[in-house]
Amino acid sequence: MLIGPRPSLLRRALAALAVAGALAVALSSLHSTTVAAQSGAALQTPEQYFGFRMGADRKLADWDRLLAYYQSLAKTSDRVKLVELGQSSEGRPYIALFISSPANLARLEAIRQMNATLADPRAATQAEIDRIVKEGRAVVIQTFALHSSEVAAAQTAAEFVYDSLTRNDEEAVRVRDQVISIVVPSINPDGTQMIADWYMKYVGTEFEAAALPWLYQKYAGHDNNRDGFALNLPESRNLAKILYREWVPQAYVDHHQMGATNARLYIPPYAEPIRPDGDPLVWREMSWWGAHMGTQLEAAGKTGVVGAAIYSGWGHMGFHWITPFHNIAGMLTESASARLATPMFLHPDQLRGGPRNLPSYEPQTTMPSVWPGGWWRVRDIVEQQKIAAWATVDLAARNRETVLRNMYLKASRQVERGRTGPVKAYVIAAGQHDPLTVRKLVNMLMASGVEVHEATAQVIVEGRVYARGSFVVSMAQPKQALVRWMLGRTFYPDNTYTRERDGDPIRPYDMSTDTFGEFMGVRSDPIGEPVPAASLVKVAAPLVPAATVAASAPHGYVLDGRLNDSYRAVFLLLAKGVGVRRVNAGTTDGRIRAGDFLVPPGDVAAIARQAGVDFVAATNPVPANMTALKAPRIGLFQRYRGGNMDEGWTRLLFEQFDVPFTSVRDADLKAGGLQAKFDVIVLPADSIAAMTGDDPPGGTRGGGGGGEGGDAGQRRTPPEFRSGFGADGVKALQAFVEEGGTLVTFGQAADLPVQRFTLPVRNVVAGVLSKEFWAPGSTLKVRYANDHPLAYGMPAEGLALFMAGSQAYEVTSTDRSQDVAILATYVERDLLQSGWLIGEQVIARKAAAVAVAQGKGRVVLIGFRPQNRAQTHGTFKLVFNALLTER
Repeated sequence: MLIGPRPSLLRRALAALAVAGALAVALSSLHSTTVAAQSGAALQTPEQYFGFRMGADRKLADWDRLLAYYQSLAKTSDRVKLVELGQSSEGRPYIALFISSPANLARLEAIRQMNATLADPRAATQAEIDRIVKEGRAVVIQTFALHSSEVAAAQTAAEFVYDSLTRNDEEAVRVRDQVISIVVPSINPDGTQMIADWYMKYVGTEFEAAALPWLYQKYAGHDNNRDGFALNLPESRNLAKILYREWVPQAYVDHHQMGATNARLYIPPYAEPIRPDGDPLVWREMSWWGAHMGTQLEAAGKTGVVGAAIYSGWGHMGFHWITPFHNIAGMLTESASARLATPMFLHPDQLRGGPRNLPSYEPQTTMPSVWPGGWWRVRDIVEQQKIAAWATVDLAARNRETVLRNMYLKASRQVERGRTGPVKAYVIAAGQHDPLTVRKLVNMLMASGVEVHEATAQVIVEGRVYARGSFVVSMAQPKQALVRWMLGRTFYPDNTYTRERDGDPIRPYDMSTDTFGEFMGVRSDPIGEPVPAASLVKVAAPLVPAATVAASAPHGYVLDGRLNDSYRAVFLLLAKGVGVRRVNAGTTDGRIRAGDFLVPPGDVAAIARQAGVDFVAATNPVPANMTALKAPRIGLFQRYRGGNMDEGWTRLLFEQFDVPFTSVRDADLKAGGLQAKFDVIVLPADSIAAMTGDDPPGGTRGGGGGGEGGDAGQRRTPPEFRSGFGADGVKALQAFVEEGGTLVTFGQAADLPVQRFTLPVRNVVAGVLSKEFWAPGSTLKVRYANDHPLAYGMPAEGLALFMAGSQAYEVTSTDRSQDVAILATYVERDLLQSGWLIGEQVIARKAAAVAVAQGKGRVVLIGFRPQNRAQTHGTFKLVFNALLTER
């Protein structure tokens, strides 16, 4: 027997809904008129301003016009305050819109201070907390358009902002009265402009919906959400300013798109596994907010909405995944994509399940209704994102006092957990291998709102002596969970949540550890007893290096080769024609070490300040065994096919350290004659197919957006942007090496010279099943041959970040063994420092990096990414050494 509404009742219900909808439109129009009267001038709808409805087929509003629209709203309405937080990587304004009632906006600073007290209540009385809960306002931050090929969010933001200002129904009035709604309408303004320009240029042509050929963020592309702690990008720093320090909201939502063929929308909470140690309330809150989103979406007739699936709670330390450790309910929505702004038709049998708790495309408790298939448009995405965004602020408004008290509870309980837990503090000892990088880590912690103290005198704790200048990061602070994950050793869970039924490991969403201290080569010691406070002083401002220059240096200056920033100074000096020499054998008194740099006497004060390093007077006699350096001519390979994120991060690193370089394209390689132009050519991590174009690479990495990549993308890309240097490029690179050049490869890019140049090494993890070897973004223990010029400045023992595509090598030819120099070797056993490692015996005692002599030149194969995301400071020197060129 079929159970359901009778047809006549269903018709009546649909008719009632239609009348209600018409009434809502009429009321909306009336409310718009009312607010116009209140504001003194009419606010244009997005459709009126842009000439089309947001999400209309084959239409995109670009950033320049979106910015102008927001500026016009801010000039007209007293319900919004536009704040320019900074600039983007390409110099565009980066804005946030503070939306609330005029009364709340008039006391915005007072509300911010109350909010800050809840986020860190250590100095507050209970009476003060109770008063703030009564008088404060909930704070919600929502961000849009981080990944610019996920085009809907930038369009959604315009409608959400307009509705937030103009709606005068009970819900909207309550939201403005009870909530400070902070909207960042584009985290990536440059990409929003790029994608709109690209897409609209080719609409109506055979190239419509082709993927953007280059990175849609100048340096990071899709990786721009992997910058939530290092804050290398100006966009990340702008957002961190309000998200981590100035406002610390109770809820944060980042609106995204995903692939096209499973659920229509992912909403919170995350699937298993979660990254533990956040306050339990934060995980409950994500479920709470997600349930409200889901209820509102189902009530609006939206289908195919799933929660607790696809995206695990253990993800990368980007903004929505790192915020739970700031005691913020950090959340994500992911809509199914169209083809950029072009509609997509999907048959029911094209709809499938997804990873993590969505085994098939069928109703389940976390997705009770399924979308039946048909046309899928950007307008569909705009509508569901807008409902989710409204649900977020609506819950905060309806439950303001609960939300505010929860913020206090999370913070205070985390303080208590840190005070009583097994680790009371992390101590970053003075006198480490690269003390300037230590200071950068401290600055990163402070940029995330973490409290750090410095020892003003010797500190003895747990029988260990820490010298003056050591840093102490107490766990008795609200963000102690963030401290734990940034500084503490980490082990990714290995259980039924992280393995398939057949035992195959499931790849973590990004990496299995994000322990930044390890990435940066900085040791932080967990301490199980309170550190005496008498000798500690709070670090109140970002640390600035002294950058001293010896008053008298008749024999020249010495730059410490263990410091990353010394290389920056060297590149600056060489660019000015200064004759820098590299020490190959140090002095017997140890004052000058192998790998240090000797700089002739002269005015170096400006470079000292720029690089942040000390120029120390050289003692006499100076070492005799030195190599004269010259300004290197460096080529960095850059392709199309959506761009290569590893290339973008390498480019950023080069700019940060003033490394001179030229971007090299396919045509440059195929033209040959490379030895006349370059001393060094760098191939960032990439597949042979993506570089040469010989075979389809299977698409470009990205979450959603629907632009076509891979072989199909190549065919649909305008000819001038098709990529691949082919056999001619390979021959030119081989000739470059044979004639005396240095070719440097990161990660899987080594496949090209190993396979095409027939080098006498092989990658021992190639073809090995994941059950037998698995290290998905893990820090592994390595010994560095720091007596070799290519490893100068490295510690004797350190770490390397092994991730997807990383390699380990063994020599395959006894005839050419002498041509191979081993620069770094994985240790014999217990390789794992942090992350997840299966089958350590596969790479134990194998080479992590080698240099192979070939003809008159050499190939430097660094089997991991030593510059990954410009975050792995501990291995930057491997890159810099490979770039330095003898005079």
